[in-house]
Amino acid sequence: MTPTSSGCVLVTVTGKDHPGITARLTGLLADAGAELLDVEQVVVQGRLTLCLLVRLADARGIPSALLFAARELGVDLDFQAVESPDSSATVTPAPARYVVTAVGRALGARELHALSSHLAGQGANLERIVRLTHTHLGSVELHVTLPASVEPEALKRSLLALSMRDNTFDVALQRESLFRRSKRMVVMDMDSTLIRIEVIDELARAHGVGEQVSRITERAMHGEMDYDESLRQRVALLAGLDVAVLHQLAANLPLTEGAETLVRVLRRLGFRTAVISGGFSVAAEALKARLGIDHAYSNVLEEEGGKLTGRTVGPIVNARRKAELLEQLAKQEGILLEQVIAVGDGANDLLMLERAGLGIAFRAKPRLREAADTSISAGDLDAILYLLGLTHRELQEAG
Repeated sequence: MTPTSSGCVLVTVTGKDHPGITARLTGLLADAGAELLDVEQVVVQGRLTLCLLVRLADARGIPSALLFAARELGVDLDFQAVESPDSSATVTPAPARYVVTAVGRALGARELHALSSHLAGQGANLERIVRLTHTHLGSVELHVTLPASVEPEALKRSLLALSMRDNTFDVALQRESLFRRSKRMVVMDMDSTLIRIEVIDELARAHGVGEQVSRITERAMHGEMDYDESLRQRVALLAGLDVAVLHQLAANLPLTEGAETLVRVLRRLGFRTAVISGGFSVAAEALKARLGIDHAYSNVLEEEGGKLTGRTVGPIVNARRKAELLEQLAKQEGILLEQVIAVGDGANDLLMLERAGLGIAFRAKPRLREAADTSISAGDLDAILYLLGLTHRELQEAG
């Protein structure tokens, strides 16, 4: 090994991991007066890779000492002379750093090839891959840098298209910043998000008006009437339904897979949680009590003599109201909007998702998936925890 004029050497250590390797080698470097400029270490399945970038004032004797120590430690050691960055050179803006999180039932070579090839084709430079799951390869973080020529929004759309085409894993693109790991509140829709059903459809079937309600819903979806009017018409069809039916349904809501884990871990980590739903308060309050959610806002059905009147009480929780409630809650809790996550599945969740620092479309229609910051379709609701950068071990500790 012949050092460059800068005296910089990259020392790469590989082999079976065991305690004391890093301590021994850095001790030798310290004794020799070497300046440590950079370090990176990773252990995969018991195999160590350790890289040390050092500047040597005097290289005599150091390589042989390190090689002798490596033999005793049972590892391989490689030296490479490199140029150090010129601190006097013109400083260029650092490339934007992003984290791509992939979540699936199992991520194999095919999935990682598709993802890494796509990123390379878009000009993203892959710097680091971190495994988040423990027992199987179910989630990984890919840390990438993007050149100025790459538009993050365009990359997000192309990654969404990739995940929709593959349909076995979800992909999220987030800017690597202070706020990515400092989220403090999660706001969720209820129907078809926290629970697997639409409460109004179940009530309509129980009251024998399921087809009529479905026709009104279909008209609203095609833009033939606004949300408020469609809700009024559907609720009107529930007039005369025994309130006991509503309470029985609320007591047995089928939770979405991963919902209990998600809320339990969020609570343990100190997050504030809320349900903001266009559904009904009896169900939302039951869900709030069952899961330990902090806040619940939804439409209130008017009752009279143990029957539903076919009317709602108070303002309708529509798309605009959902976004307003999210902002009010954040302000009330002293939390920045950048620290809020919003999760929903329908068109009336769009404004709420746009107001939040991270908007997640969960098992949603393509239109909402394209508009949201990211989407989850292949995974369960607790896959959201991986988007926070949490590992499987951390989730076990928090759970």
